[in-house]
Amino acid sequence: MAKKPASNGSVPSTSSPELSPHPLGPLSILADKEKFKQREQDVTKINNMNAFDLKNACDDALKRFLSHPELFRQNHIHTDVRLALGWLSVLVAFGTGLYGWKIDFERSKPVVWAGVILYVVLSIVQTLYAYFVERDIVFLGKRKTFDKRIVTERITITSQTTPHSLKPSAEKVSPCPSYNFTISYLRSASSGKSLLAKGKTSKPRPYNELFDEDGMLDVSVFETWVGQAVEDVMDGEAK
Repeated sequence: MAKKPASNGSVPSTSSPELSPHPLGPLSILADKEKFKQREQDVTKINNMNAFDLKNACDDALKRFLSHPELFRQNHIHTDVRLALGWLSVLVAFGTGLYGWKIDFERSKPVVWAGVILYVVLSIVQTLYAYFVERDIVFLGKRKTFDKRIVTERITITSQTTPHSLKPSAEKVSPCPSYNFTISYLRSASSGKSLLAKGKTSKPRPYNELFDEDGMLDVSVFETWVGQAVEDVMDGEAK
């Protein structure tokens, strides 16, 4: 993978919170050098030839950035549901095995069969939930602010790895995978009864522009890119 171009580390300027239609944005948070250094320390070296590892690294960096206390409060409902179903399956399997061990075979068969069926059902429900409900969602966030009334902002981000052709004008085109995240934004008041703004945008970017040849994520480039996309969709400027 080609080494990323050098970055001058500059951060786009943002308007003051008083003039902005929404509170302090991601790019303003990014400008905090001390907190940026802390996030940079959380980055680990990965195998930059493995698209699965690249995506997971980007997902983790995205969640760390947007769950900043001054940005959004992350909602872990999908993780909680999957964990609950998983632990329930484990308890059913353990209880069934323990019952079958303590009770003789013929007497325990009805209960063991019921336990096996329940375990299979729970496993299927967990798989279906992950596939049809959670899908590619990596971040659910919400924050409440007060601007003459209580305003609630919700953000949902999905991500996936998509094919990308690097330098299509070159004589030999070498495909490079791309990290693609989609942002859905909703701003409302009166407990969701009054819709103030909404937007949706998709932002792909080749992994070789985010990681160097040693497999290290450029946190400054990544967070500037994510922060700009989030602020664009919040301001209704997403494309």
